Amino acid sequence: MIASGRSGRHDEGSLTIYVTLLAVALLALIGLVVDGGTALAATRTATDVADQAARAGAGAVDPGDLHDGQVRLNPPAAIAAARSYLASAGMPGRVTVQANEVTVSISFEEPTTFLGIIGIDHIDVHATARAIDVHGVVTSD
Repeated sequence: MIASGRSGRHDEGSLTIYVTLLAVALLALIGLVVDGGTALAATRTATDVADQAARAGAGAVDPGDLHDGQVRLNPPAAIAAARSYLASAGMPGRVTVQANEVTVSISFEEPTTFLGIIGIDHIDVHATARAIDVHGVVTSD
């Protein structure tokens, strides 16, 4: 009897399916590493910029009150200083002032490189910082 070219099994092409699924899973894992790292770096940068913008705003004291010996925040100047810092850093943000506290919030979407394969086209980045201007000597007990 002469053997035919077929063994009678019907699993032809199944290896292609396994390789394809493995490749997609591997790309998703690479996406988590690469895009996750990018998101962490973007969050760290946004936090640093929010901190510095809040500090810039908290330094905007009212010069009229300085002559009276009091240190008070000038809210319009504080908002302008914080917004100016945000603009120089190229970051979108929201600035609020309450009493002597300046709050800066930054939110934006960081596009992904690899995670688009599984339907994630961006990662949301958020950072918030608060600053209070402190004058004089501060000691700890």
